[in-house]
Amino acid sequence: MKIDFILPDIGEGIVECELVEWHISEGMQVNEDQSVADVMTDKALVEITSMYTGTISKLYYAKGEIAKVHQPLFEIDVADDESQPEDASIETINQELTANSDIVTEQIKPVIESQTSLRHETQTLASTGKAIASPAVRRLARENDIELSQVIGSGKNGRVMKQDLFNQDSKATAEQSQHTLSLVPDNKADRTEAIKGVKAVMAKQMMESVSSIPHFTYAEEIDVTNLETLRQELKPSFMEQGAKLSMMPFLMKALSLTLPHFPEINSRVNDDCSEITYLNDINIGMAADTPLGLLVPNIKSVQSLSLFEVCQEVNRLADTARQGKLKSHEMKGGTITISNIGVIGGTVATPIISKPEVAIVALGRIQTLPRFNQDGDVEARKIMQISWSGDHRVIDGATMARFCNHWKAYLENPMTMLTHLR
Repeated sequence: MKIDFILPDIGEGIVECELVEWHISEGMQVNEDQSVADVMTDKALVEITSMYTGTISKLYYAKGEIAKVHQPLFEIDVADDESQPEDASIETINQELTANSDIVTEQIKPVIESQTSLRHETQTLASTGKAIASPAVRRLARENDIELSQVIGSGKNGRVMKQDLFNQDSKATAEQSQHTLSLVPDNKADRTEAIKGVKAVMAKQMMESVSSIPHFTYAEEIDVTNLETLRQELKPSFMEQGAKLSMMPFLMKALSLTLPHFPEINSRVNDDCSEITYLNDINIGMAADTPLGLLVPNIKSVQSLSLFEVCQEVNRLADTARQGKLKSHEMKGGTITISNIGVIGGTVATPIISKPEVAIVALGRIQTLPRFNQDGDVEARKIMQISWSGDHRVIDGATMARFCNHWKAYLENPMTMLTHLR
């Protein structure tokens, strides 16, 4: 019996999504709970699983097209006894899925880590000759024109990992990658494409922020020589506990110690700017450049976490963002944001505030520059340029300067933070 698989609600009031990747094809046998497709919403990449066991008879969308919620995604030929319970309960399933966005994500997301799902995925992909890889790896391969079937996977059951895409030991992959990076396509025609997914929601949010918040920028330089020395001393012990220690945890902890003295910078205002709410928790966002676009997860209650706990969260959220597996609650509730543009390049930026927050800082790259010490001698110091953007409705220049000086004092003399760390 042929029935339509209806794309269920996937939370957040989303009514459509981009079909990023099919894991099935017409004529293919699938099992219940098997991954069938990856779709991109305004918030994240989501994997869809089948509610039926049967044979795929028709795909209603091609890769890259926009699929509609509550509309057929594909047609499947199932046994009569298989279809009865599902047909009777589709509305009930949709009601349950829309009840809670976090539960939605978990119910539509295949448990790849489980042995059963992994076996299904391995058997299915092996039978079709397709490489086994995560959606993030498949997207990265597409962006670099790398043929996954030619890549030797180093993961379990031959799964292709991110590092395998650029493994120089794979001659075919290396040649393809070099060809892609070195040659400019001879394309003389203009090209137009839709702005979709994360890029679309970012464009909407940035336009709303710029049009409704009067921005001003405050720039400063911070001598992080002592901070870098401390980081190098602590790095081995953190590594032994499985945590990679970067500058970010120090910056966040110093920020959490400074903000209580300047509550207007950890606040939010209503749309007509008639009320201001001073926030108790300090939830610091970290802008992440991912294959999916710009994502900004945030670490909750930084004021209550140790330096090691902040480091663990920074590592976890960075890895999750790169894999496109961030959950909605991990990107909600931020109170202030750090954008580390310096890891890519550049020294000064004018970052756009993530509404409804009222401040954001952009970190420039760390440079070794000559500076005069107290004795008038020139020394080589590690200098980081930083650029704050503030909401001029609630923050004035003098407040921003005092706030930045307080934060800077902790970073230039990191041992002073020990007095206040919890």
